[in-house]
Amino acid sequence: MPEKPAKPLPFLQNGVYQVAILVPDLMEAIKHYYEDWGVGPWKIYTYWKPLCTGTTYYGKEANYQMRVGLSTAGSMRFELIQPLSGDSIYADFIAEHGYGVHHFGLLVDDMPTAMADARAAGYEVIMDGSGFGLEGDGHYAYLDSEDKLFVTLELIQQPNKRHMPEAVFPPED
Repeated sequence: MPEKPAKPLPFLQNGVYQVAILVPDLMEAIKHYYEDWGVGPWKIYTYWKPLCTGTTYYGKEANYQMRVGLSTAGSMRFELIQPLSGDSIYADFIAEHGYGVHHFGLLVDDMPTAMADARAAGYEVIMDGSGFGLEGDGHYAYLDSEDKLFVTLELIQQPNKRHMPEAVFPPED
């Protein structure tokens, strides 16, 4: 029997919070999730600078842009992502695999500690973004886990308060 890890990654203990799917057309995908499965309402945001004050791609400052739709079904959050521009792990994934399930999101309370724990376990951060909350907080970081786990993991430290979404679907009356 394999040895138990010396230090299990603590952010895995709370399970998967989010499933993220890369889509070619965000609004079309949102309509299908809403009309076919009843998932909604959806809050829609565009992530780019200056909304995200710090973005990196493979350790270097990056300038990528994506449009996301967020909704919940029970305790699961769905994130639909339409990459818009720039080098990103989304573009890499689409070139290699096409559209589809891209990553599982895991909530963390302390991003620097979670990132250090991941690195100590052999998982490097390949892309991240921070500062998207109203108070300049909020941070996401993707781990290079696809080769070992067959899916990318995202660490998510949620902001205390979010900006108002640019749109909601279905539109609020």
